[in-house]
Amino acid sequence: MRLDIRYANHPEDSKHYTTEELRKHYLMETVFVADEVNLMYSHVDRVIAGGIMPVETEVKLEGCKELGSEFFLERRELGIINVGGAGKVIIDGTEYNMEAKDGLYVGMGNKELTFTSNSADKPAKFYINSSPAHVGYPTVKIDRTTANKVQLGDLENSNKRTIFQYVHPAVCKSCQLVMGMTELDPNNMWNTMPTHTHERRMEVYFYFDMDENSRVFHLMGQPQETRHIVMANEQAVISPSWSIHSGVGTKNYTFIWGMAGENQTFTDMDHVPMDQLR
Repeated sequence: MRLDIRYANHPEDSKHYTTEELRKHYLMETVFVADEVNLMYSHVDRVIAGGIMPVETEVKLEGCKELGSEFFLERRELGIINVGGAGKVIIDGTEYNMEAKDGLYVGMGNKELTFTSNSADKPAKFYINSSPAHVGYPTVKIDRTTANKVQLGDLENSNKRTIFQYVHPAVCKSCQLVMGMTELDPNNMWNTMPTHTHERRMEVYFYFDMDENSRVFHLMGQPQETRHIVMANEQAVISPSWSIHSGVGTKNYTFIWGMAGENQTFTDMDHVPMDQLR
């Protein structure tokens, strides 16, 4: 297992970062590596994000020295969304079939997690978010029909989108993890604007469903000190609680968002008036 440690950064330090430094501290350029668990550990709320792509063999998610645990979910919970071909997740002997954009919540205490693909030619790509947990809740399979569906935005503002809330109080119980997927309609590029912050929760974004020449300009920084990171397909980025949450693409795209922190209230946002952005 690869586990890339990222330390928390103060906003006063971050505003002096070069483009290279911003990418080094916040961006995960490669999420999926064949037949490996490839993860990023952020000291911001101790969130873990990354990818598991079994191709020629099954892949196991296990504990490690950095977590100080016998098994991965000894003191954690996990959200999974498959963004590749069909595959399976086997949790303590129980098998879950995972088609494209199927999700799974896995509670604390589950010991053996194995990931497989149905076809090496079109492997499953399991994108995961994990946060510390205090109690074990039941494992729940979630797909696009059972996710909580919310439609927001409009064509006039180029942000017409559908939000699928997978790990969310309206769908299943979790300790602090909230996770879902947002699909932008064709000819819509903004994931939200006016922007917002939520000091009480951090976020990790994973952008996908993009062609080779498409890019997303992920906006971050404090409202009066904005920065951006240019992102390609299947890349993830840490968005600290003090940062604005917004982005715009060269064309429509899909992204997975995962949050952890003080609460699970999706609408708990501090909106930033446009005249305050710098």
